[in-house]
Amino acid sequence: MNNFQEMGLPKLLSQSLERLKFATPTPIQAQTIPLALQGRDVLGSAQTGTGKTLAFSIPLISKLIENPESSALILMPTREIAQQVEKAIKQLISNQPKTRVALLIGGESIVKQLQILKSRPRIIVGTPGRVIDHIQRKTFPCSNIDFLVLDEMDRMFDMGFSIQIEEIIKNLPKKRQTLMFSATLPTNVASLAQKYLNQPERISIGSVIAPAAKIKQDVIQVSEEKKYDKFLHEINEREGSIIVFVATKIGADRLAEKLQSLNHKAMALHGDLRQNKRERIINSFRHNRFNVLVATDVAARGLDISHIKHVINYDLPNSPEDYIHRIGRTARAGAEGFALCLVSPKDSKKWRVICNFMDPDSKTSNVKPEVRSGHGGGNSSRRNNKRNDRFSKNPNAPKRDGYKKGGFKSEDGFKKSDGSRNDSFKNDGFKGDGFKKTDGGFKKSDGFKKTGGFKKADGGFKKSDGGFKKSDGGFKKSEGFKKPGGFKKGPQRKTLKLTKKAN
Repeated sequence: MNNFQEMGLPKLLSQSLERLKFATPTPIQAQTIPLALQGRDVLGSAQTGTGKTLAFSIPLISKLIENPESSALILMPTREIAQQVEKAIKQLISNQPKTRVALLIGGESIVKQLQILKSRPRIIVGTPGRVIDHIQRKTFPCSNIDFLVLDEMDRMFDMGFSIQIEEIIKNLPKKRQTLMFSATLPTNVASLAQKYLNQPERISIGSVIAPAAKIKQDVIQVSEEKKYDKFLHEINEREGSIIVFVATKIGADRLAEKLQSLNHKAMALHGDLRQNKRERIINSFRHNRFNVLVATDVAARGLDISHIKHVINYDLPNSPEDYIHRIGRTARAGAEGFALCLVSPKDSKKWRVICNFMDPDSKTSNVKPEVRSGHGGGNSSRRNNKRNDRFSKNPNAPKRDGYKKGGFKSEDGFKKSDGSRNDSFKNDGFKGDGFKKTDGGFKKSDGFKKTGGFKKADGGFKKSDGGFKKSDGGFKKSEGFKKPGGFKKGPQRKTLKLTKKAN
């Protein structure tokens, strides 16, 4: 269908869409809404930013208008997504004052939520944890829910909500309509759909493993030591709103503080912040009060801010699906966006997994990000140099820009001998199965070599075929050796001289 007016929607809803200037449905909306209006269950997948909120909100509101006794539950993985959906629905029903909406999320006053639930809201938007809390308190109106929406299902499973979701569904009436959306369809999501959806219509829009077509991806290979300097250069070269993704909450705070000290308008967003502070930060970012948001994956999904121009992955995510959702924060609703990854040697495995996920057949060249070296400055870097691409399709390609056959160059913070980082050796000895020849003259096969042995003052050990022989002043095994592989200074007697063996 070419416009919403052709869908036969209730008059009040059509007026709201016209007022909000929603005229032409997106592909996911055009396919989902007619089926949902017929009362069919739907299992849908589409790229982020394609308009899934309207795809389930429009049929949901239509059913509530036509059936005054109906109520609906919408489950979301995070507070931020739930708040955005609540806001969108309130805009659609602003001309229906008797239709109340309740938001049930963690971090908000449960007393306030209890008061809202007593007012018999017809639409409840919530996260699984808080909804379960109300079900256990017997304050949740389970018996009235006959329309269920499960959004971002793969994300909810990743966050460990599978048990809560099943518990919620078991408390709802069996006779209901269910719409389930998931960016990807792993086995656990497909199994849940088969178990709880009634002959669902399957809808898939575009590739859910490839980023949006208007995202220009760029990759810089850089050593861990040079990553921050390269990041600063890239930040200074970019205009518009930027989201920077990092791996940890502490990392987000530290990076935001560093940027602030350099007069950048930056804030950190992560799960340790109180809910009201997270809301203030997102609202400030939405209204352009600062331009750099440093975030953990709490903001990777559902953060719908149209003016985000750039996404920078300072740290790579742990899963390739999260990479797609991270860079999906830009290029929203058909706009152009840019995504940059800073890939250090320790990220090589993650990056290969991401590339294989986006392009498993290695035939779709447009999903491959542009790779460049991080040793130069900005635009002077050589682009698309396949000889510098550590993660090239050709496994025999020369390994340059900090990569050597036996390890990494010392300037990148790696030892030449075995490819291990310098800081991986602790003060408690050597870890591993044994000692390498380069690690101080020790050889695994025959104990300790003569060149790496001990001086006379080290405890009176005699040389033997396989290592050490106990002598009058030696150490017992239990008091002289530490299990990880090093030696600790145990109790000593007087230093004894080595006895010379008679010929």
